[in-house]
Amino acid sequence: MTREGILLIISGPSGVGKGTLCAALQKDMPELSFSISATTRSPRPGEVHGKNYFFYSRSEFEAMIKRDEFLEWAVVYDNLYGTPRQYVMDVLSQGKDIVLEIDTQGARQIKKRFPQGVFVFIVPPSRDELANRLAQRGTDSKEEIERRLNLAGQELENAADYDYIVPNADLEEAVQMLKAILVAERCRAARNRVAIPGF
Repeated sequence: MTREGILLIISGPSGVGKGTLCAALQKDMPELSFSISATTRSPRPGEVHGKNYFFYSRSEFEAMIKRDEFLEWAVVYDNLYGTPRQYVMDVLSQGKDIVLEIDTQGARQIKKRFPQGVFVFIVPPSRDELANRLAQRGTDSKEEIERRLNLAGQELENAADYDYIVPNADLEEAVQMLKAILVAERCRAARNRVAIPGF
């Protein structure tokens, strides 16, 4: 009998490097699964249902909400996004660990529904460094960057509600911390009762 997998929830402010961290973690730990979100938005060129997203019509998505089929869901820019419960549970039941990169609002919903998840908050070295990273992306106006920085301040107030804090000043160090968290969580006694030999 294998242990149940770990649901690793990663949150942090916009621009802190969550996506880069997750990509580096996946490269170092290819056995990890990554959650696929459901959405009502139209697929972009090259996107595949079941690989990039699960694409649903609004009526299909709303029916899934009524059937309580999401670990969390939210409205983002007039589209619905959510984390399908069954997909995550199927991966966990196989003894595989699964990573979910999500905002603090979604993380709060998941904590209520799946408190045994492992919640990690990524923090920037400083406000100035976060501002630099947002500016270097070249995708946002000065006003949008300021809005994201103000939102980051609000999100950082929720960091203490997470199980772990990982500073992302150095990518490699941050990846090593995430790997250490996963290894430690895999060794928790509560997750390994089946591994204790009988005498």
